[in-house]
Amino acid sequence: MTSTTHSPRPLFLELLTEELPPKALQALGLAFAEGIRSILEKQRLLDAGCTVTEFATPRRLAVRLSAVLGQAPEQAYTEKLMPAKIGLDQAGALTPALAKKLAGKGLAHLNPSDLIQESDGKQDYLYAKGVAPGASLQAGLQEALDYALANLPIPKVMRYQLADGVTSVKFVRPAHRLIALWGSEIIPVNALGLTAGRDTQGHRFMANGLIAIQAPDSYEQQLHDEGKVIASFAARKDMIAAQLHAHATALRATLGDGPEVAALLDEVTALVEHPTVYVGEFDEQFLAVPPECLILTMRLNQKYFPLFEPGTGKLTYRFLIVSNMQVDDPANIVLGNQRVVRPRLADARFFFDTDRKVPLASRVESLANIVYHNKLGSQLERVERVRDIARYVAGQLGKSPQNADRAALLAKADLGSNMVAEFPELQGVMGAYYAAADGEPADVVLALRNQYRTRLDSAIDDQSLTSAILFIAERIETMMGIWGIGLVPTGERDPYGIRRAALGLISAFEQLTAGGYLSIQRPTNLELPQLLAFAAGTFGAHPIAAGTVAEVQHFIYERYRNLLANDYDRNVVDAVLSLEPPLHQVLARIQACARFALRPEAESLAAANKRIANLLKKADGAIGQIIYGKLTEPAEQALAQTITRLKPQAQAQFGLGDFAASLATMAQAKDSVDAFFADIMIMADDPAVRANRLALLADLHGVMNQVADISRLAQ
Repeated sequence: MTSTTHSPRPLFLELLTEELPPKALQALGLAFAEGIRSILEKQRLLDAGCTVTEFATPRRLAVRLSAVLGQAPEQAYTEKLMPAKIGLDQAGALTPALAKKLAGKGLAHLNPSDLIQESDGKQDYLYAKGVAPGASLQAGLQEALDYALANLPIPKVMRYQLADGVTSVKFVRPAHRLIALWGSEIIPVNALGLTAGRDTQGHRFMANGLIAIQAPDSYEQQLHDEGKVIASFAARKDMIAAQLHAHATALRATLGDGPEVAALLDEVTALVEHPTVYVGEFDEQFLAVPPECLILTMRLNQKYFPLFEPGTGKLTYRFLIVSNMQVDDPANIVLGNQRVVRPRLADARFFFDTDRKVPLASRVESLANIVYHNKLGSQLERVERVRDIARYVAGQLGKSPQNADRAALLAKADLGSNMVAEFPELQGVMGAYYAAADGEPADVVLALRNQYRTRLDSAIDDQSLTSAILFIAERIETMMGIWGIGLVPTGERDPYGIRRAALGLISAFEQLTAGGYLSIQRPTNLELPQLLAFAAGTFGAHPIAAGTVAEVQHFIYERYRNLLANDYDRNVVDAVLSLEPPLHQVLARIQACARFALRPEAESLAAANKRIANLLKKADGAIGQIIYGKLTEPAEQALAQTITRLKPQAQAQFGLGDFAASLATMAQAKDSVDAFFADIMIMADDPAVRANRLALLADLHGVMNQVADISRLAQ
């Protein structure tokens, strides 16, 4: 290394490999760059203002750091060694114990005269103080490279043999070349049986020979010009997106929207090194097949971008191909892709036509041959449980159970269809198509289509009511069954989607309320505890664990708590959900409690409520009735009169669902409550007086905490 090692230069590393897993590529590129950066920073080899640029293509991971030192600055050190009486003998020479300690710390060159004695307040200790040379770039970079490779988020490691035919290494894919340049100088680090140089390879088909990278800053341009490779993941993604939108615009079409489009863009970016977009098309007769089938096979199997009509969103017969080749005449590429996709679309049409020959309802019996879970029986047994729950929910909502029962009966029937066997992602969607072809009611068809949604996000109306009922029944059955056999979510593990089911159930109650089927102004028969208890009773042939109802109920409210804490004060959320009120009232109570918390009386009443709760916990035995004749002190008489005056009004407002008004009414009790606690000794020596005062506080506590546990608002 040259003598100007303290002058910063750009540093560049590239690892050339076989094709890397596309869905992991972006994460691998970011992790590789961060691993190198973090260790070099720890070694103090990065100059101030050093920037990091990561690169990732299907065949390479690379990183460039703009300002890296060849030698880290010297660093003062202080090492506490051991007590002087142990480290030095009577002659002042090193004892064997101290000599071993110094050797272990790389300080074997020190003599007793180099050591310092200082007292720690109890005894004299020996210290080694000095200035250590900074890490060299080669040593620091080797450590950084080893660390970065060891900590990559590799989805699956493979073992392969090196060129010597003897040594084997483990990595995500076989590695072929390694570059490490500090300015124009090669840093000879090693990894995966490779020693760093400056040569790399370009595009597998569009480049010839090796490319000698001259310097870190020339990498991107050289790889582009000589290798026909766009090294930056972000730049390739932007290039693909621009070409896709240009072609779609020229064809008066759109790419569609939704997360699937963005995910496919990321995936194709990880599949190509020099992207070029071409237009393909298929026979328009295939448009008679449900578009979901065609879209899925094009996106999932072929990595094509289907095109849609603007406004209507109707699928067109054209699609866009992201190729890894740029050619003057792309006819062969386009025709080749069209030949590949045609049989897949033909298969989809065949599956659809074949499936329609059998009525959906006639497929239900075959569900007896499909195991849902070995402790919960077949899919048919599950369907029967969901039917029972759906009829119950419909009844509690005051609706005829006929269509809800029909939707539950048909919900899983498409699992035995050819189309779902080929494309499991189309469960429910295909059932809806087949049900429509069989002439099933429109609300049943809609329920089948919506059953796998993550949540309901619009107010329920008469057309979507059956959907909501099936949605609730399916999630209740899932949670009760899976939880009841001990498969409780733990940490990040939730293979049966219990958390997702709980949030979906919550959304259904919210949207039933928004649609007027549940009203905060009047009681409802669709209460969560009763619903869970009914569902537990449907598992007769496959009994679930005792206590499942209470555990699942608490879990649902905990999910709601975490969800609401994103938008509301945590104390307010805790105050309401600690009561586990009816699900459809939660939002209204939260909003009312949030307004109450802003009132000037809120803090004082919350603190008083907390004090009351603590006093009631200390009461001996059950709290009795108030004996008003024994209230002799003015402050306790005033509080009793205040409660008598406010309680009927607050309860009436609560019964009407006017939670804000109920809380505001009880806020008027502040002065009487403050005076009571200032003037009255609650825990009086006379048991009868003490019991009467506790009864008075219990009455206050009950009416004040109808909407929420106000004590939780106390900071």
